[in-house]
Amino acid sequence: MFVLNLTSCKKEKEVTTKKNENAKKYIIDSKTAVVHWTGYKTTDKVPVKGTFKQVDITNVTPADNPVEVINNVKFSIPVNSIFSNDSIRDFKLTNFLFGKMKSTSHINGEVSLKDDGKGEASITMNGFTKNVPVSYEMHGNDIKINAKIDLNNWQAQVAVAALNEVCSEKHKAADGKSVTWSEVDIMVELKTVVK
Repeated sequence: MFVLNLTSCKKEKEVTTKKNENAKKYIIDSKTAVVHWTGYKTTDKVPVKGTFKQVDITNVTPADNPVEVINNVKFSIPVNSIFSNDSIRDFKLTNFLFGKMKSTSHINGEVSLKDDGKGEASITMNGFTKNVPVSYEMHGNDIKINAKIDLNNWQAQVAVAALNEVCSEKHKAADGKSVTWSEVDIMVELKTVVK
């Protein structure tokens, strides 16, 4: 009787293990990842919007739900993939903002999410790595992650000043002052799929 029970338990464990191995998991559809950014110019804080056309995502582990699969993913964004629908602006951002930063051909980082709609991202640029609080929203299997960053936290004052100088005329309001804000809003769209 005891032997039968042991054999039965063993078989149940094997079946459960096989079911768990065969269970479908969430993965990130990294080809559809989009990073939106909003910068600001003039004393009136006029928004300037754009995206990065390329985001490389690594360290992805299949998981039981969309939040878990995004947890601890790493990302690398080539700064020359910036796109604002204005090629002259894109050139200036690439060469006079990021170009004045140290070792910033890419913006690198890692995302860590909790179950309460909050989390944190570590972002590396200009030779510094800083943690930034994030919030996120679920839309079905898709996630939108929002963050606000201040480039001054990455010691990027020289880069922001260089961008302001080269964009001086376009960054003037009625008061005649040219202003480029160091604050940038980020919104990341990630799609997950079940496989």
